[in-house]
Amino acid sequence: MNIVRVLVIVGYLAIACLPLAWMALTSIKQPAATISTTAKILPLLGADSLADVGDAADAGNAHSFAPTTSAYAELARKPAAETPEEAARGRSFLDYLWTSAVIGVLSTAATVALGTACAYGFSRFRIAGSKDWLFFILSTRFMPPLAVVAPVLMMYRQFGLPNTYAGLVILYTAFNLSLAVWLMKGFIDDIPRAYEEAALVDGYTRMQAFWRIIVPQARTGMAVTAVFCLISAWNEFGFAMTLNNAHAVTVPVYFAGLQGNVKGMPWPQIAAGVLVFVAPIVVFTVLVRHHLLRGVTFGTVKQ
Repeated sequence: MNIVRVLVIVGYLAIACLPLAWMALTSIKQPAATISTTAKILPLLGADSLADVGDAADAGNAHSFAPTTSAYAELARKPAAETPEEAARGRSFLDYLWTSAVIGVLSTAATVALGTACAYGFSRFRIAGSKDWLFFILSTRFMPPLAVVAPVLMMYRQFGLPNTYAGLVILYTAFNLSLAVWLMKGFIDDIPRAYEEAALVDGYTRMQAFWRIIVPQARTGMAVTAVFCLISAWNEFGFAMTLNNAHAVTVPVYFAGLQGNVKGMPWPQIAAGVLVFVAPIVVFTVLVRHHLLRGVTFGTVKQ
């Protein structure tokens, strides 16, 4: 049985990693090789015919699959500008990645903090119509977010929020807050009230009991919530494209803007950018993996 289990896990892992492996190979190929009708697994040196590369127009660069300039180096290079205005707007991929990181981290931190505080109130205090309020909070996720993009855009224009970091941070926080409240309430409900009562008897205030008792006990739920909220904000495209298409542009909007490039789609650069874009999420998930494993089973065993 152990051998079968290992084979199943290894097979699934190979299938799951295949897209990432293909993108990694694409990122070190020549642009012409990425659109060749003949699949090349490895970017081997010394391709013996232009047919292997696929486009006679690129004959000057088609003699090898090895790139003359690394696609990863291109990510940090500022785009060439023909006018002073274009030079002022010139940004590298790392600038867009930094924008995504700032917006994703700030919105995730705000969502987890507000969601934890709100869930604590619903879990520990008697609130009139609490079940109705919880259903109302959950119902905000029933409607597709893009259905409200027009009124949000009009409202943001009144407050001068388009093309700003604050605009997307507030929006992502608002849309992810319902998920955070529901996830955190389940975790806080499973924390015994006796811990807080003992702290209150010892002279702690309610706020001190929350910070010193509830928050440490709920860190597993906070880690799980942070992963979901960060992934949602990291990959969001619709609002980012509508609200921030000139300044504070995120990576998904940057990738969409590459369509219609006069030189064609730079597939090696896109593949390299996707790998770099995915890396922070993978690293963050690995760092909190112990909390995630405990989070999926938290509260399932009662004694």
